[in-house]
Amino acid sequence: MSLSRRALLTVVAGGFLAGCESAPDPTARTVPPPTVARPTDGPARTPSPVPSSPGAVPRVTRAEMVAQYGRTKATTWGFTAPGVVTELPSAARPAIALTFDACGGPGGGGYDEALIDLLRARKVPATLFLNARWIDANRAHFEQLAGDPLFEIANHGTRHRPLSVSGRAAYGIGGTRDAGEVFDEVAGNRDKLTALLGHPPRFFRSGTAYCDDVAARIVADLGERFAGFSVNADAGATFTPAQVHRSTLTATAGSIVIGHMNHPAGGTARGMARALPEMLAAGHRFVRLSDAVH
Repeated sequence: MSLSRRALLTVVAGGFLAGCESAPDPTARTVPPPTVARPTDGPARTPSPVPSSPGAVPRVTRAEMVAQYGRTKATTWGFTAPGVVTELPSAARPAIALTFDACGGPGGGGYDEALIDLLRARKVPATLFLNARWIDANRAHFEQLAGDPLFEIANHGTRHRPLSVSGRAAYGIGGTRDAGEVFDEVAGNRDKLTALLGHPPRFFRSGTAYCDDVAARIVADLGERFAGFSVNADAGATFTPAQVHRSTLTATAGSIVIGHMNHPAGGTARGMARALPEMLAAGHRFVRLSDAVH
């Protein structure tokens, strides 16, 4: 990751991925930056492979996840736990992956029709991370998006919670408190999407995109890839159009860009409307995550 991109990620990550819901309290304690270490409790374990067949869901129960991870202590916290995909593999470059979250809940149930219309008009594919509450509030929009091959539908959790085995919070949003709640957050919406789509989603992103290393292992054991990001395009839909434009243009070959599609009054659509034509003219190619990450 280049210095400029790393600096941008640090600035915007410090504030507003929680924009999916209510604005965070500016006086709240800042969540410490991620650290990397091995778990200190419980055996090291290689994550289960993602099912090769779209219809294959690992037969892992809640009780099994609790038995496996209930006493394992997390040693990382942030956006980059082991196994989290933050950039496309080298074989997929020079493509860029656009991803947009729809978080649901109070203040987060909107639908940015202008953004979706822009992607369709420019024939730009994207991966859409949809929360269970957003789906329930926008069933007609969901059906249209799910039926459009330009878009891939992914899992943004059941209640839009940071993924933790110890209740850690991010931006004032309480995280899952144990391995059982991690299972509920991932599998609840996975099962909803599987019933609606006819196949399970391949990718998961937690509320706020925060997770610890143990929770990330549970996601893998449930057959999904945890998708992070390398470019934050709209800071939880709080950026102005000019800021979205500038931030999106920092994406380079292999970037995974995160934005939001549930705040139509925000600057995301207008900023993207300026950035995408420039990027297409420069020869950038866009893909869904499943087109590049296997």
